[in-house]
Amino acid sequence: MPFTDDDCALLLELLGTPTVSPLETAETPQLWPAQRRYARAAEEIGFQVLHHGPPDPRVLDRSDVPAVVRRAGPGFLDAQPSLLLRLGPDLPRSETVMFNVHLDTVAGLEPAGLHAGRFTGRGSIDAKGPSVALLSGIRDAVAAEPSVGQDVSVLLQVVSGEEGGAMGTFGTRPLVERGHVGRLNICCEPTGLRYLPRSTASMTARIRVDGHGSIDDRPDAGHNATVLLGFLAQHLADRLDPADRPGRLCVAGLRTGDLHNRVYGSGELLLNLSYATTAEGADAEGALHREVEAGLDRFRELFTGSREFARTARDAAAITRVDWLKRGLPCLNNSDPWAEDLLARSGAQRWPDDEPGFTCDAIWLHDRPGSYTAVLGPGRLDTNNAHAEGEYADRAELEEFAAVVSAVLTGFARQRTGEEHHDAPAA
Repeated sequence: MPFTDDDCALLLELLGTPTVSPLETAETPQLWPAQRRYARAAEEIGFQVLHHGPPDPRVLDRSDVPAVVRRAGPGFLDAQPSLLLRLGPDLPRSETVMFNVHLDTVAGLEPAGLHAGRFTGRGSIDAKGPSVALLSGIRDAVAAEPSVGQDVSVLLQVVSGEEGGAMGTFGTRPLVERGHVGRLNICCEPTGLRYLPRSTASMTARIRVDGHGSIDDRPDAGHNATVLLGFLAQHLADRLDPADRPGRLCVAGLRTGDLHNRVYGSGELLLNLSYATTAEGADAEGALHREVEAGLDRFRELFTGSREFARTARDAAAITRVDWLKRGLPCLNNSDPWAEDLLARSGAQRWPDDEPGFTCDAIWLHDRPGSYTAVLGPGRLDTNNAHAEGEYADRAELEEFAAVVSAVLTGFARQRTGEEHHDAPAA
């Protein structure tokens, strides 16, 4: 059994260490000690630490960095280190497998514990549990196949900035861009042990109304941002419903005000649009701008003759604008018969092509020459309550993932050393 009682103890220790993204809490996360503890466990297998530290603040000076990250400023990066570990010598990419995990979590601490074979606590499935199971599987592979860590190198990225809307821009991306990539790359996220060879990206639009408010006794004297943004929310939900494309539309928060006795002249509406390809993203962005304009035209037609909303209708286009809190992120969509055969023979089924994927740090591994990337892990984001109340991971599903990791590594090593005769493309 690859997942041991020591692994259970390590996972419980990590679950008890708060590592909430600083983009979601004012508390300082304990990511440094959590990663140090993880590094000690990895060193027992034979890993060495290649890097442990925060990113260069200049990683934020890019147009594809989400606004929430840029607003937080570079100061928070000191509490957001990433850890890079390697098992074995520094070998070419063709002889290297890379795993990517994260120990940062979303907000909403959950009681950490182990009861009747079930781990609870924030990060139990996303992704502290998979991170510990990964070490368990690697340890099992080293014991089963001596060439793992000798003729085959294993890279392990333990990143910050996966959660909180950071999108890997200061964790995974800098490590990947420095070349810490393998022939095979596995990003450990809950997929139900199905390998997902793609990862969507998303963009966030903010529709802002900046008008003048009014007292409730004279609602006609002001701009009614609530009515205008509410109308646009319905219009965009109808016109941007992505029935003809893989991506999804999330009509998210709408905020103008909380009181009953005034007209709010300003407010904002947020929309999130995911996309599976760069071209799809560009089309969705263009469609949003067109439909906002069409919605404003329709609002003006409907309310120009209204007593209460005529001023809002007349000035709607002048007081409404669209800006982007996040856009320009890449997508992952790759294929490789050799790598996918290895994953299948290791016990991972393919994620169905007609089932929507999701967004994770794997996007930064797109277009890496001589490289294949899949998202793979135990449990599922929805059924295991990731990001929600009652998040859990069963020990049995962590054990299953550890067994798949072991099989992937031993299979990769035996192919590279010629013990299995499967054609692998040159890296």
